[in-house]
Amino acid sequence: MRKRAAVLCGAAVVVAGSFTAVPAEASAPGSTPKLTWKGCGTTTYPTLQCASLKVPLDHANPHGQKITLALSRVPHTAKKYQGPLLVNPGGPGGSGLTLAGYVAASLPKAVAAQYDVIGFDPRGVGKSKPALDCRPGHFNPVRPDSVPSTPAIERANLVRAKAFAKACRDKYAHLLPYINTISAVRDMDRIRHAVGAERINYFGYSYGTYLGAVYAKLYPERVRRLVLDSVVDPTGVWYDNNLTQDYAFNDRHRAFMTWVAKYHGTYKLGTDPEKIEAKWYAMRAALAKTPAGGKVGAAELEDTFLPGGYYNGYWPYLAEAFAAYVNDRDADPLVEAFENFAAVDASGDNGYSIYTSVECRDAAWPRDWDEWREDNWAVHEKAPFMTWNNAWYNAPCAFWPTESLRPVNVANGKLPPVLLFQATGDAATPYEGAVTVHHLLHRSSLVVEQGGGNHGITLSGNDCLDKHLAAYLTDGTVPRGYDEVDAVCDALPDPEPPAATSSSSRGATLHGLLGFRG
Repeated sequence: MRKRAAVLCGAAVVVAGSFTAVPAEASAPGSTPKLTWKGCGTTTYPTLQCASLKVPLDHANPHGQKITLALSRVPHTAKKYQGPLLVNPGGPGGSGLTLAGYVAASLPKAVAAQYDVIGFDPRGVGKSKPALDCRPGHFNPVRPDSVPSTPAIERANLVRAKAFAKACRDKYAHLLPYINTISAVRDMDRIRHAVGAERINYFGYSYGTYLGAVYAKLYPERVRRLVLDSVVDPTGVWYDNNLTQDYAFNDRHRAFMTWVAKYHGTYKLGTDPEKIEAKWYAMRAALAKTPAGGKVGAAELEDTFLPGGYYNGYWPYLAEAFAAYVNDRDADPLVEAFENFAAVDASGDNGYSIYTSVECRDAAWPRDWDEWREDNWAVHEKAPFMTWNNAWYNAPCAFWPTESLRPVNVANGKLPPVLLFQATGDAATPYEGAVTVHHLLHRSSLVVEQGGGNHGITLSGNDCLDKHLAAYLTDGTVPRGYDEVDAVCDALPDPEPPAATSSSSRGATLHGLLGFRG
């Protein structure tokens, strides 16, 4: 994997030359209002405060239409104050309001006390206004089979993708040009100004790593500390990155099959991972014909097991549902797993609306469906677990109503030391992307979780990783190695059945906040 990463990294420097430079903001945010913080604490996070901030819809027209960002904060309590620490859970489309409480509670108390930990709902998300919801119920079951094995199935999926893109155009044509990463970064700088800070500290997971890297590119002099966990490859946004994900998720699904085989005594599905995988695909074929509970067809089954690719703490629950269906013809646990892990509510509809709006606008996507068909069938042959499911998730971008921007070249030699975290087996943001960013950010340090497969690895129970994070946030200390990796931490052991053993872990809480699909 590391040899392959080094090859890709060398290519990334060449590709970076084709990226666009980012134009300067038309007007400095001198009129940004100050914030009024009010208590909005919860039982879990009692010191949480909330505020709202108006920002321009179009930052090139700062006196034009305004939109509202929802913010949260856990204020610092120590005499030593290190400034705001903005946090983002990824997505795009993830809400960061609760993440501020989680990060403040999960860091060592002495470290968290030195920061105002600030969460925010990016433009269009959650409690920010307006919040987008292009096509409510777009993911209502039962959807067409994701694998377009017949022209009719392909047409049915294309109808859905086109309908979603059209719904976004019909409802939000005036907003869509301004729902993108660069606009969100401009918003972040308005937040910086509103809290009265000359520089910010930033901590982002998943897509939040790209958001942070773009902020650092636009405003390098305004970055104090920068933590990127589970790092997006900026040279593949977004079409190529999704194809790369498909191989990685297939590998992660097979790791789950191997884990199930290890616990044959519990699940009674066999001891041969390949034969267990065959049983999983047989289950998929059966559900394509007769959806479980009228809810879980083939596409919904993939949705249900996809979270296991993000976080292995879900494996015992998924294995129980898998075993009940195969061994006992009991579909109830499978339906319950779908409802817990995959059913999309209004918040999910909002998140998907922003996901598509940002990714479809950020970079060019093929407009010829024949190219999608050819590429995804080629990947599906080697990685069938979620290739077509992922393709249809992103397919509205083939028909998106806005013109695309060009990806930002995040290469940066103007930053203070930056800290990157990456698991070697991460499926959502594969390892090679972190190595690429490590080379593009010249003063960065890369901490690797060797053998880990989870997505989002700090503040989820690995003390080795968290010590590096705490040291960096305390005084800027970063590890320095002699190879492409600066420090290595062993992965936490995989969970053991029964499911109850993993139900209350920090990892489960974090991954509930990070969500899926980025």
